[in-house]
Amino acid sequence: METPAIIAIVIASVLVILAFTCIKVVPQATTFIIERFGAYKTTWHTGIHFKWPVIDRVAKRISLKEKVADFAPQAVITKDNVTMQIDTVLFYQIIDPKLYVYGIERPITAIENLSATTLRNIIGDLELDQTLTSRDIINTKMREILDEATDPWGIKVNRVELKNIIPPREIQVAMEKQMKAEREKREAILIAEGQKESAIRVAEGEKESAILRAEAKKQAAIKEAEGQAQAILAVQEATAKGLQMIKDVGADKGLVAIKSLEALEKVADGKATKIIIPSEIQGIAGLATSVKEIVKD
Repeated sequence: METPAIIAIVIASVLVILAFTCIKVVPQATTFIIERFGAYKTTWHTGIHFKWPVIDRVAKRISLKEKVADFAPQAVITKDNVTMQIDTVLFYQIIDPKLYVYGIERPITAIENLSATTLRNIIGDLELDQTLTSRDIINTKMREILDEATDPWGIKVNRVELKNIIPPREIQVAMEKQMKAEREKREAILIAEGQKESAIRVAEGEKESAILRAEAKKQAAIKEAEGQAQAILAVQEATAKGLQMIKDVGADKGLVAIKSLEALEKVADGKATKIIIPSEIQGIAGLATSVKEIVKD
């Protein structure tokens, strides 16, 4: 094979290799920063791209996915001069790859230092109790400040969380004692409220029982009075019927006197020492006595 042919084959092979190496495929959620002669040329997004050999190069591959930065605990001092350790977690996303690459050197280190100083400024305006109970407020303030500060770097801060707040040991012991006292207080209140509720229910039960007993006595008295009234009415009706019967049979004064005498005898029943007999029935009484003696003889 002649030398020119060999050279042509070599050149063709090199060109093919260069062509394949200059074809780039950008994956999903990724961008490539392209430089030409060391200067920014363009940004490649998802898809197939071709770069000129030698003069173009891929300067940086940037992921557009949301990232997490977990920073080391920072020493902060509260408004009431309590020193504590606070570590934060930051969620961020690159929204402008060009600014991210050319805006600042080591952007994550810059964000960490910025978050530390921002956290110290915010905690310095709060007392210990406010710091422990205002996590949402602190998170919101830090996110707003960091998001605004990182805009020139092509970074968007989506969320900031205080992962741990670690006060000094003596403060922790005091807080534990306070929490224990608070729990005991709540327990005593609940016990007192239970006893109060129990006493109220017992009193209500006794009240209802007394009302029911009084109502029962009232009903018994009413029934007894009604019974007595019915008995008196029955006696009166019987007496009236008896008188009516006597009137209907045409009983004379003698028969009435005799019946009256028998009634007096029952009334006396041998217990009375003196019985006063009306004058109307004295004669008939004597006659009745004589009749009884004749019958006995």
